[in-house]
Amino acid sequence: MSFNANASEWKPSASASAWTPGGDSAPVPEMEVAAPTPPERMESESSVDENDPLWKVVLKVAEGDRDKAMNMLADPDSLEQYPEVREFLESAEPMEDVEEEVEELTEAMEEKMTVEEPTKPAPAPAAPAPVLKEVPEILPEGDPREHINLVFIGHVDAGKSTLSGNILYLTDNVDKRTIEKYEREAKDLNRESWFLAFIMDTNEEERAKGKTVEVGRAHFETDVKRYTILDAPGHKNYVPNMIMGASQADIGVLVISARKGEFETGFDRGGQTREHAMLAKTLGVSYLVVVINKMDDPTVQWKKERYMECITKLRPFLKGCGFTIKTEVKFIPISGLSGTNVKDEVDESVCPWWKPAYTSGENNTDQPTLMGLLDTLEITGRDSKAPLRIPVLERYVDRGTIAMGKVESGVVRVGMKITVMPTRNNFKVEGVWANEEPVAAARPGENVLIKIGGGCGIADVCKGFVICSKDNPCRAVDKIICQIAVMDMPENTQIMTAGFQAMFHSHTCEEECKITKIFETTNKKGQVVKGARFVSIGMRAICMLELSQTTPLEAFDDLPFLGRFTLRTEGKTIAI
Repeated sequence: MSFNANASEWKPSASASAWTPGGDSAPVPEMEVAAPTPPERMESESSVDENDPLWKVVLKVAEGDRDKAMNMLADPDSLEQYPEVREFLESAEPMEDVEEEVEELTEAMEEKMTVEEPTKPAPAPAAPAPVLKEVPEILPEGDPREHINLVFIGHVDAGKSTLSGNILYLTDNVDKRTIEKYEREAKDLNRESWFLAFIMDTNEEERAKGKTVEVGRAHFETDVKRYTILDAPGHKNYVPNMIMGASQADIGVLVISARKGEFETGFDRGGQTREHAMLAKTLGVSYLVVVINKMDDPTVQWKKERYMECITKLRPFLKGCGFTIKTEVKFIPISGLSGTNVKDEVDESVCPWWKPAYTSGENNTDQPTLMGLLDTLEITGRDSKAPLRIPVLERYVDRGTIAMGKVESGVVRVGMKITVMPTRNNFKVEGVWANEEPVAAARPGENVLIKIGGGCGIADVCKGFVICSKDNPCRAVDKIICQIAVMDMPENTQIMTAGFQAMFHSHTCEEECKITKIFETTNKKGQVVKGARFVSIGMRAICMLELSQTTPLEAFDDLPFLGRFTLRTEGKTIAI
């Protein structure tokens, strides 16, 4: 066998037999091993794209010699030795067809990797994680109608959950089939009259005992306003839960049972009617609507005498709590079970005295029904231009850290920067939901869910923290000088001195506290004692409180909703 010394590379002839290891192969003639013939090179040259950037660079390196350039292209590995070619290859963009192929593959992989989450059921009132709707590209600004938080308070078994459930039924927020289901379940428990309460009391413990434990939440609307119902527990063991609900409320609905014996039990010392009314004022409700419930009970039968008896006993106590009776307190008789006077006015043949009473404005009420009365109440003090303040009621994780609370002042918008107090950490608002509907911004009074980005973890936002404007955060303190009014004391302690310990409740926070110093006291007669050593029931005092942890607060004159607080101990509210 001989080789051509002038050949640039070895190529087998097309007519050569295939070589196999250990097999015989025909010898390759010398003429078959020769370099490519000129016609082949000319054919390849004719197929070159003159506008190809690589061809232009190689032709430049070959100093215009097309044959040399073709030979260089035939051996791509050798091109990297030329700096001009290396520079071109490093700076060259990927070809369009490759880009398209990569994009198609990426989209296909994303579709395969996307796990569709199962549809979540509607959350129970006690559930901490409401279902969030997908955020549209263009967010609405929110419903222009005013939003009001209603908290239903009162003694246990006064009918709060039944009234709340009936309002939802009368406003078409619960269908008839669901009501029939609840009726069957209540009948199985031998509690036929509880079926409306099952709308709000969703867990088995609440239904079995007929006692609300957690604060139930529900929404309804009228033509002029939007409402959120906060159904607070009435039992004394769950007062801390009631405080959490009342801290968000704009209007308190104090439910009183007119049934013989029940009103007296709730209003006497130790009953929750007194404590709930006092807490409602302390926690900042603008109005207190007193509904005298169960007026259709056989012991009452819509008698005006029983209605006036309840009102007469309530007036002086509510005045002592700090309510202005003529402007802040409204009285109205209803039946929560039948819905009479809730949405539709009671028939004159059943209650002939009611129409003349509300027509004349008796008992501060000029509306025939509860819902009509609520629509006429105007909430003042909501300042959208003030610094942002959102006390955090709850937080959880749902594809990010979600904080729940009520906008007390200012406006929260998607994309704005915030500061969380008292830790002073800075984050960014990535999403806002008002009543679980995605919105671009939320005004004062709205219950919101806020998705917090910027590296915010679940431990960075806790219950009792306050979300603030980045440039104007609230104060964070562990000692305060305050004025308190002592309303009650534990059975084994009749006076309050320096060193007295209690639980401090303010907006959504709850901390242990201790009285470190008493500066002065004022008794019922107005006598002031400087440097007093103790405080007793019925007295007011200016003192210093030391809190167990740094707490976000404000002076009452600046921001009242962050300046109110309550002291509780041994299951009693002792000071406000």
